[in-house]
Amino acid sequence: MRFHFEDGHLGTFNLGVISSSEQLLVPNLRYFQNLQYLSLAYCRKFTDKGLRYLNLGNGCHKLIYLDLSGCTQISVQGFRNIANSCTGIMHLTINDMPTLTDNCIKALVEKCSRITSIVFTGAPHISDCAFKALSTCNLRKIRFEGNKRITDACFKFIDKNYPNINHIYMAGCERITDGCLKSLSPLKQLTVLNLANCIRIGDVGLRQLLDGPVSTRIRELNLSNCIHLSDISIVKLSERCPNLNYLSLRNCEYLTDLGIEYIVNIFSLLSVDLSGTHISNEGLMILSRHKKLKELSLSECYKITDVGIQAFCKGSLILEHLDVSYCPQLTDEIIKALAIYCIHLTSLSIAGCPKITDSAMEMLSAKCHYLHILDISGCILLTDQMLEDLQRGCRQLRILKMQYCRRISKEAAKRMSSVVQQQEYNPNDPPLWFGYDYEGKPLKRQHEITPLKGDEEVIVTESTHSSEEVV
Repeated sequence: MRFHFEDGHLGTFNLGVISSSEQLLVPNLRYFQNLQYLSLAYCRKFTDKGLRYLNLGNGCHKLIYLDLSGCTQISVQGFRNIANSCTGIMHLTINDMPTLTDNCIKALVEKCSRITSIVFTGAPHISDCAFKALSTCNLRKIRFEGNKRITDACFKFIDKNYPNINHIYMAGCERITDGCLKSLSPLKQLTVLNLANCIRIGDVGLRQLLDGPVSTRIRELNLSNCIHLSDISIVKLSERCPNLNYLSLRNCEYLTDLGIEYIVNIFSLLSVDLSGTHISNEGLMILSRHKKLKELSLSECYKITDVGIQAFCKGSLILEHLDVSYCPQLTDEIIKALAIYCIHLTSLSIAGCPKITDSAMEMLSAKCHYLHILDISGCILLTDQMLEDLQRGCRQLRILKMQYCRRISKEAAKRMSSVVQQQEYNPNDPPLWFGYDYEGKPLKRQHEITPLKGDEEVIVTESTHSSEEVV
C-alpha cells in the first residue's frame, strides 16, 4: 500500500496487491475527496457492489488516474459504478484482464468522456467496437498488446476521432495489415508508433504511412518482427523521417547491407535495433559513418565478426549501449575495442558469447567507468577475477546478470551482490538453446551435451541485503 499527500490532502492511493483489508478499504475511498491517483491493481476481493461506494459522500470526483489491472471480478455493472462517480478519469490502465469486454468500455465511456490515455495489455476480447465507443474521448495515447480481434477498422476510428493522438502502441495485433497504415498517415501529432509483431505489415503499408504528414513528427518507430519489410522501407524512412530518434528492425530478415546505407542518412537517429538481421561486417563499417548513434543492438547477428564491431566502435565514440548477445563468434577483440573507443558505455550485453575471457574484461573495467548494466550470462570462461576487476573499475555498476557462468563461484557472487542493486546468478551449464556446451563447443544435435551439474538454480539478488533462490 502506498500513500502520497499533496497540500495536506491524499493525492495518491495505491492498494497494490493487498488482500485481507480490501473489502474495508474500497468502501472508505468515498471519504478521499481529493484523491487523484488510484491503483486497485490485482486486488480481487472487492466486488461491483464495493465500487458503488465511490459515489457516496463526496466520492472520488477528482480522480484522473485509475489502474484496475488484474481485477477480473469486475463486471459491466462495476464499470458503470465507476463511471457514475469518477467522470473525470483521464488515464486508464487495465492490464492482465481476460474478462474485459467491449461492453465494459462502453459502460465506462458513457460518462467518462475526458479519457486521454488507455493501456490495455492482456485484454484479448477487446475489439474494434471498443474504439467506436471511445470515439467520444480525445485520446492521446493508445496501448494494446497481443490482441487478435482488433483489425484495420479500428484505425479508421483513430484517423477520424483522435487527430491529436501522439502515441500508438499496437504490438502483436496479428490481424492488422498494410491497410491500417494509410489511415494513420494524416496524424500530424503522432510521435511514437509501435507495431512490433504485426507480421502482416510490409513495404506497401509503410510507404503509405510515410507519404502523409505523420512522417515529419515521428520520433520512435518499432517494426520488430515485421518480417516482410525490406530495404525499400529503409529508403523511404531516410527520405521522410527527419526527426526519427529510435528505430527497431529486429528480425526483419530481408534487410541487407544496402539498407544500412540509408540508415546512415537518418541523421537524427540515436538508437537502432538490427538484431536477428543479416547485417555483415560491411554493413557495420557503413553504419560507423553515422557517428551519432548512442545505442545499437545486434543480438543473434551471425554474419558479423570482430572486424565489423571494431570498425563500428572506431566511429562511434559516444556509444552508450551495445547488445551483441548470442553472437558466439565474437571474441575478446570486441571488448578491447569498446575499452579503447567507447569509454562512455553504460550498458553492455555479451550474453551467449562463450569466447570472452577475464583479460578482456579487465581492460573494459579499467576504461569504462560509467557502466551501469552488464549481462555476461553464458560467458563460461569468466571467473571470480573478473568480478574483482568490476568492483575496482566499474563502481557505478547497478545491474549484473551472470547466469550459466560455471567458473564464477557462489561465494564470489554473494560478495558481488552487496555491491550492485540487482544481480542474477546461475552456476550451471548453458542450456541447449545457447547453442554451445559447457566448454563453448557449438552444438549440432541436442544429444551432444552432457550436463555436469544437476538441478538448475537461479539466485536473484534485488538489493544488498536480500536474495531469493528460485529452483
